Amino acid sequence: MSRDTLDYYRPPAADALGLIRLRANATGITEIDFVDTETEPPHPGPLTDQAREQLAEYFAGTRRDFDLPLSPSGTDFQRRVWSALEKIPYGETRNYGELAEQLGSKGGQRAVGAANGRNPISIVVPCHRVIGSDGRMTGYAGGIGRKRWLLAFEAGEVPMRL
Repeated sequence: MSRDTLDYYRPPAADALGLIRLRANATGITEIDFVDTETEPPHPGPLTDQAREQLAEYFAGTRRDFDLPLSPSGTDFQRRVWSALEKIPYGETRNYGELAEQLGSKGGQRAVGAANGRNPISIVVPCHRVIGSDGRMTGYAGGIGRKRWLLAFEAGEVPMRL
């Protein structure tokens, strides 16, 4: 039985984002999350290597869509929300109400927001692209500063290279 793999990635020229932890099991990526420090020793594998490579391409401005096998742990509803997030195009945003309606859960903005906040695969499953119905930045598990940075980056307002 293969063990889960773990690695870290620090986006170049993106000090505002800090360190990103990558985890995978035998079937896919299980976590991409912002962390303050390396709390566990890395033990990378093919899937975490692939995630590092695709994140590097994203931050270099050469990748807009990810092609990684994903294996997030969550309820059926959470996985439906996360699947809907993957369909939000690079550089665009949606609000919680639009996502709820898209999922056939009109009036379910709070439930969508809760599922969005539990997304374990940041950036690749772009929960940062969801905003409030009035256009305001709303909660982001990685912090509002990171959400602002990612949205500005995708809008071309942050230089991709030094």
